[in-house]
Amino acid sequence: MASLRDTTLTMAHGGGGRAMRELIEKLIVPAFDNPRLAALEDQATVTLGSLAEHGDRLAFTTDSYVVAPLFFAGGDIGKLAICGTVNDLAMSGAVPLYLSCGLIIEEGLPTVELQRVLDSMSATARAAGVQVVTGDTKVVNRGAADKLFINTAGIGVVPRSVNVSATRARPGDVVIVNGSLGDHGVAILVARNELELQSTIASDCQPLHGLVQAMLAACPDIRCLRDATRGGLATVLNEFAASSKVGIRLQEQALPIKPEVRGACEMLGLDMLYMANEGKLVAVVPRGHADGVLAAMRAHPAGHDAAIVGEVLAEHAGHVVLNTAFGGERVVDMLVGEQLPRIC
Repeated sequence: MASLRDTTLTMAHGGGGRAMRELIEKLIVPAFDNPRLAALEDQATVTLGSLAEHGDRLAFTTDSYVVAPLFFAGGDIGKLAICGTVNDLAMSGAVPLYLSCGLIIEEGLPTVELQRVLDSMSATARAAGVQVVTGDTKVVNRGAADKLFINTAGIGVVPRSVNVSATRARPGDVVIVNGSLGDHGVAILVARNELELQSTIASDCQPLHGLVQAMLAACPDIRCLRDATRGGLATVLNEFAASSKVGIRLQEQALPIKPEVRGACEMLGLDMLYMANEGKLVAVVPRGHADGVLAAMRAHPAGHDAAIVGEVLAEHAGHVVLNTAFGGERVVDMLVGEQLPRIC
């Protein structure tokens, strides 16, 4: 890969001239290395026939990533951008295929940091089996951004037999998560030096579409799926309860939470149910299929700590309640505001 001569990014790299062309040709295009991007058109074209091979509905999503700091244990803003968009597609049951990448770079960002982010995005995209096929680059004045913001959009195709929706939860269904909760939020706190402790907690940032496909193979009638990012498990379940007009009961003792995460939350007065994740999903499945789905999840690397954590109720419509470890019960509301800003 040819290297960029400049050691920092300047306004010229977003000006549309020779410097910008050099940035694109020497850093960005080689990182993603595919014919659609290499054509350097203003758009990528994909044949409809190739999409239809995967299903009969197009899934389309977009998200922006503004995490601080850019690099943290278990990931970085680039890995986050790829995984986040892949996972948003996967939560519809879609097979993710193509992504875009928009970079908003603050003047003065070291070239080596941008290269590191692009390398991470490239490796994550390859591992997830998706291609970054189009994009955009802007450079803004010092102080107008915080080093680097990334926007990614993605398209995927939903297989004909799949019908996943937040409106489909039914009384008697069970709630399953694929592993330990809150890891990403605590990893970001540690990376910001906001915790005076030594911690081995790393972000759980990972693509989840392979896990979802394994789950659908075990139960094509999965009711609801959502990744528990900002707002955590509690926010996702409140969304399911409201959309499906059902109640949901959680069992505190069943929640998979690492002792270090629990300790950090207790020390800072944070509620673990609202802590952010970047590699955890929440599924609602028919009770009769729960064991099969759980076995399929535990056989997959992204779900070996999967657990049943609750059930769907006819009562308490629109609300989530928690059975506490002490035998009590409390209502778990939708998050008001944000516990931790700039976590994704």
